[in-house]
Amino acid sequence: MRSSQTVLDREMFVQALRHMGEEDLLFLNRMVLERLNLLAQARSTVQLAQFAEGDRVEFTTQDGSIKRAVVVRLNKKTASLRTDDAQNWKVSPVLLRKVPAS
Repeated sequence: MRSSQTVLDREMFVQALRHMGEEDLLFLNRMVLERLNLLAQARSTVQLAQFAEGDRVEFTTQDGSIKRAVVVRLNKKTASLRTDDAQNWKVSPVLLRKVPAS
């Protein structure tokens, strides 16, 4: 789509929003949230597809330490991991890095 067409469409959309009532805006809000959730789920699925059960991975925790683990299970949005120090974690695939076999 051309950039000028996109700008025109957005301007028309903004004008339509200004004329919507509360009920229509709430409906539109629900639709937007559903779409955003669907896109996030699709992105997560693509990221999860890079991993398989048994893969060695590492990730950085919130305190900055690096944990190494094995993928135990791939869930809908996360990977269930068993760390080398026997902890169980559920981690978003975007935070995981594969560890090369040594």
